[in-house]
Amino acid sequence: MSFMKILISVCRFLVGVLFIFSGLVKANDPLGLSYKMQEFFEVWNFHWLDHFTLAFSILMIVFEIVAGVAILLGWRMRLFSWLLLLLIIFFTFLTGYAYLSGKVRECGCFGDCIPLTAGQSFTKDLVLLLLIAFLFMVRDSIRPLLPQTGSAAVLALATVVSFAFQWYVLIHLPAVDCLPYRAGNNIPEKMKIPPGAIPDSTVITMVYEKNGRKIEFGASQFPADFDDSYHFVSRYDKLVRKGNAEAAIKDFNLITGAGTDTTQAVLETKGFKLFLFEKEVLDEHPDWNKAFSVVMTMAKSKHIPVFFVTGDYDRLSAWVEQQGIAAEVTVLKCDATAIKTAARANPTLFLIKGGTILNKWSYADFDRALPAVNELPEQQ
Repeated sequence: MSFMKILISVCRFLVGVLFIFSGLVKANDPLGLSYKMQEFFEVWNFHWLDHFTLAFSILMIVFEIVAGVAILLGWRMRLFSWLLLLLIIFFTFLTGYAYLSGKVRECGCFGDCIPLTAGQSFTKDLVLLLLIAFLFMVRDSIRPLLPQTGSAAVLALATVVSFAFQWYVLIHLPAVDCLPYRAGNNIPEKMKIPPGAIPDSTVITMVYEKNGRKIEFGASQFPADFDDSYHFVSRYDKLVRKGNAEAAIKDFNLITGAGTDTTQAVLETKGFKLFLFEKEVLDEHPDWNKAFSVVMTMAKSKHIPVFFVTGDYDRLSAWVEQQGIAAEVTVLKCDATAIKTAARANPTLFLIKGGTILNKWSYADFDRALPAVNELPEQQ
């Protein structure tokens, strides 16, 4: 085998496997990718696209996986080499924008399971761009590994599996939970800045005007000719080095209807508790209500408190009143972004002891929560 054939095979393998891997990691949490798309759209003021981000996310993930399989099979290289080249140019633009502008810290290329900085993502896409550009140039020399019908069957299977897996995790929560609210994590601890974290390094920058021209300099580096001809305009903190002093869980505040912050009081209370995260009320007669009613009855018999955490306080409070359970549950307000991170399904039930998450279930699996609650000891 010639050197050129070996080089083409290696490039095909690297590109194909990386696209499949990237697609599968994102398929584990398509909502996470859709939220990242919304972040980009908000930066660009494309708010009207927010309602379509989940569909974009699902289709993009399926295409990544299918394109990766097609490259490995060498199927219709004229078509897929063009599609991959256009896609990687688009990705490189996004990651380059995120890196150079500093407005988006992570691109979500590998989801929350393998977080990459904007700089790392940009570098990865530049390398991929070179590899795909090379495959594009030699596309006519690549021969398919399987017959036409065999390749079509494999690609059809990859498409079905990609859609089916995303449908499953959207209903039942991610198969691999890489979020800061995963089972085993202690919420109060995750709200703290991790030990050894490096804070942002900034310097005070002064802005003055002289002879109609604005001049910037450090607070300790005034110009040698500084006098009354300089007129103060403003001052700001200029970022010199970006640190990593950020808590894994941010903006998680539990607020009562009266506006009282009860976050610490609730999380520091010992014993078991149930949190039902419901970002918004979508249906007055949800299918999950029957299963949840049984879970709540069991919790009540064991004196386990139940909290409804929502970004739609008024409507959820009205629904609780309508169901006649206002005296049995506590409704608390929380930031919608925090709820989107905590609960990938709407609603999601958490079993918590103290501030530690023991388990979580989507609305489709509330029946599985009953045995877990049933096994808990009765609380005083």
